[in-house]
Amino acid sequence: MLWGEWANWRASRRGVGPGADGSEAVVVLGYRNPGPTANAMNRWRVRAGLRSIDPAAPRTRLVLSGGAVAGPIPEATLMADYATRERGYRGELVREDASRSTWENIAFAIPFLKDVDRIKIVSLPTHAATARAYLAEQAPELAARLVPGREYRFGEWLPLKPVVALYGVAKSLRGRIRDRDAEGA
Repeated sequence: MLWGEWANWRASRRGVGPGADGSEAVVVLGYRNPGPTANAMNRWRVRAGLRSIDPAAPRTRLVLSGGAVAGPIPEATLMADYATRERGYRGELVREDASRSTWENIAFAIPFLKDVDRIKIVSLPTHAATARAYLAEQAPELAARLVPGREYRFGEWLPLKPVVALYGVAKSLRGRIRDRDAEGA
């Protein structure tokens, strides 16, 4: 359990810097959602995104990212409904509803990140770390603006954290093996 906690804490800090004061974008990555309302994972991600908002920021843009991957309604739409109707969010909100993968979440969110001083990417910590790495590949000048979100909380999702951490390690290893094989080909 402690290893899972540590691995998630570490992932939540990977690829971020101290950042500057000023405007911010909080990008919340969607999760497969077959139903007509946000599922438990997407509700949690929205709550983590909302708690990541800095009340002292002069302007915050909430970017909800995810297409219709597992059902007919885009994840971004389901999360936006939850954020506004259930959580009372009334600030600037963008729905990026065309993406079908984490790579696309980031690629399609980039236009909404160009005019802000700080960028927070919120999801499960290992998933957010992957997304931050993708931003560094796709738009290094924007990756320099990455700051931590508040998706990590000590003890939250405690029984699942080792599983999430192992999944993140496995995906990372698969990617490294694939990259190594491509270099040797």
